[in-house]
Amino acid sequence: MTYRTTVPALALALAGLVAHPAVAAAAVNPSPSPSPSPSTSTSTSTSTVAPSVQWKPCPSYSDEVARALGATTEAKLAAFRGLMKRLECGTVSVPLNHGDPAGRRIDIAVTRLAATDRARRLGAISILPGGPGGSGYLDAVLRVVPSNERMAGLNERYDLIGFDPRGVGYSTKVACVLPMGGPAEPGPLTKETARTLYDAQVAANQECAGSDPAFIGQLTTENVARDLDLVRAALGESRFNLLGFSWGTYLGMAYRSRYPGRTGRAFLDSVAPPVLNVEQHAEGYTEATERNFGRMAAWLAGHDGTYGLGATAREVREQVAKLIRAYDRSPRTYSDLQRPVDGSVVADLAARASVDWARAGKALAELRTATGATAPPTVKELIGAPMTRTPVPGMPELSNGTMNLATVCNEDSSRAGFDSAWSTYQQILRRYPVTGRAAPLPVLCSGWPLPVQRTTLRRSGGSLVLAGHLYEFMSPYEGVLRSWHAVGGTVYTVADDVHVSATRVAGCAADVARYFETGRIGKGCAGMPSPS
Repeated sequence: MTYRTTVPALALALAGLVAHPAVAAAAVNPSPSPSPSPSTSTSTSTSTVAPSVQWKPCPSYSDEVARALGATTEAKLAAFRGLMKRLECGTVSVPLNHGDPAGRRIDIAVTRLAATDRARRLGAISILPGGPGGSGYLDAVLRVVPSNERMAGLNERYDLIGFDPRGVGYSTKVACVLPMGGPAEPGPLTKETARTLYDAQVAANQECAGSDPAFIGQLTTENVARDLDLVRAALGESRFNLLGFSWGTYLGMAYRSRYPGRTGRAFLDSVAPPVLNVEQHAEGYTEATERNFGRMAAWLAGHDGTYGLGATAREVREQVAKLIRAYDRSPRTYSDLQRPVDGSVVADLAARASVDWARAGKALAELRTATGATAPPTVKELIGAPMTRTPVPGMPELSNGTMNLATVCNEDSSRAGFDSAWSTYQQILRRYPVTGRAAPLPVLCSGWPLPVQRTTLRRSGGSLVLAGHLYEFMSPYEGVLRSWHAVGGTVYTVADDVHVSATRVAGCAADVARYFETGRIGKGCAGMPSPS
């Protein structure tokens, strides 16, 4: 899951654990029966009004927008255009407050990429986006079908359903001024500066929540799950199969907990922990990054001739810790970087997944001997992107910060006071001497004035696969096991450290596709290959 503003992508877990015994079980679920046409409503709605889809033309995107969305070659552009011609777009009206179905209503934007083999159709797969706050409107044409041949093959027998959760993209949304995180001055975070940051966050949170509390107070995972069930009913589906990513896994567990009889096969990748707690997430995320840095340090030591950071993992760790202290004592300002380079930047380079180890190692080596007024080239490449980019005209919203903040904070039970947040931060620095310096002060939801609304997760029957990445720190492995204890299912272990990679690696994607075709799943897959 992605916690924006003052807390980065966090999920409590422990990387490096051995595969859990639950991995051995195979999940089997009967194939869902063919569903009625989308114009057919159903009485299984949670609203007193039978839901329906208001179909409309899909948005038209320029080539510039298509390229910004990932269609970077002529072949990809042609494929994107072909999928957009097949895509159906519409909206479903749902209650803002599901406890008051006759009250204010909002629209949920929905897309469908219909199965190409209608005679052998198995049903519909709802794609659950990350975030919270991520858009899933175009996930079928941007994320699933283009991934590889096996994922594209899902669309032969399954309709692929995308949607924007309430508060995001083409769905009804609101915007508030979001708090700006990060210390004003480079170098170690002092208690005085931390207090200033805390006070600013509290004020911004109270202003945001108070700007439209009737709407913002209804931004929760549970409500998105209830919206999704109305979408299911509007499409005439007796049940939804689920393919969830990151926060979408939490949404998938919430949906399945609430509607077990309406849930078919569910594959959830990079599974979130079962409870949202910002303080726990801050420490758990940093613990996982520190552990994964041990793997990175060993790899760098094996390439000491290239990077010169040490011939053993211990020597590399000592060199990087020394570099953090040096840049905290004397931060550097470069004319071609927007942010100064201090110890937190060095720590951020050490908190990288394996796909970035080579570049991060080069950047760390450059910082050891850097001179001059401009940033070393790899340092600039990795941290020099502008904080804001000029938006491409007509670009759809891919992420909504207000929805992210509100959903996390409406459900967060910690809402730390200053003393608690400062204590947690100090513990992180002591326990994790390399990556801890990159951790933020865990005050994302401090002062959030709206009531805590916990999402309820339950065990139920049926088919469920929880994909955990053994060394990942975005959604670490321990969180997957905690969720398995909460909701059951089968743990599928991906032996890499790359967030939501299961559908992007051919061997893993073959398992995912086979699961949706047959209901059977193995123990796991290798995932993204580690650098040689």
